Amino acid sequence: MTSPDTPAVRARSWWVRLALIGAAGGLLSGAFGVGGGILMVPLLITFAGMDQRRASATSLAAIVPAAIAGSITYFANGEIDLVVALIVAVGGIVGSWIGTWMLRRLALGWLRWLFVALLIAVAVRMLLVAPVRGDRIELDVLPVIGMVALGLVVGIASGLFGVGGGIIMVPAFVAFFGMSDLVAKGTSLAVMIPTAVSGTVSNARAGIVDLRVGLAVGIPATIASFGGVAIAFLLSPEWSARLFAALMVVAAVQLAVRAIRLQRKGAAA
Repeated sequence: MTSPDTPAVRARSWWVRLALIGAAGGLLSGAFGVGGGILMVPLLITFAGMDQRRASATSLAAIVPAAIAGSITYFANGEIDLVVALIVAVGGIVGSWIGTWMLRRLALGWLRWLFVALLIAVAVRMLLVAPVRGDRIELDVLPVIGMVALGLVVGIASGLFGVGGGIIMVPAFVAFFGMSDLVAKGTSLAVMIPTAVSGTVSNARAGIVDLRVGLAVGIPATIASFGGVAIAFLLSPEWSARLFAALMVVAAVQLAVRAIRLQRKGAAA
């Protein structure tokens, strides 16, 4: 009989934790169009023992298959604007290079607090903007410029925080471009594919992404993303926004507590 303290049992427990992290991230990805990294990063830090930099890079790798699966499902239901996705992706690819470059050079303390600030800002924005399910974006010069700029910001966030950029895209699509919340989620996932791939390649070259863990997290995330999309179609826009904001606050508090503890340990050392 195997002892509960053996290395084999601990190893199985490790892989189970990774699978659960991926499933939670994939469910969030499909339901809210955010890639899942917004949840996977703090979970990888808390339950997998990774630091912020490696957790962000590994989460970004796991986002790729989940984003593909989710975007296919949204596309099958007619809830993706491919033209907008292409425009935003142009800026997103460039931004991901900038973000991954910053990830390798920023101090981890600053990186944690930047991530916390991003989560709080998104939560507040989602509560202030009333989501609707209406018409798609009418493309003009100014909206196109705005989409490229949005893609640049999204790409930087993707490379820097490992979150795929959806936490910025979905609120921005709804608030600034008048996009339906379901189309915003589907389009957001489509944009994440080239952005996350680009950032992951850069991180892999720098040796800061654990591809084995990324695969272990990414496979269950991909499977769970289909259930997440089903949830998105069941939720009203109002409840979707409220739950989105609540998840952001929980993740921000968790990371803030951890950052404070690490600062205290550093001061005591």
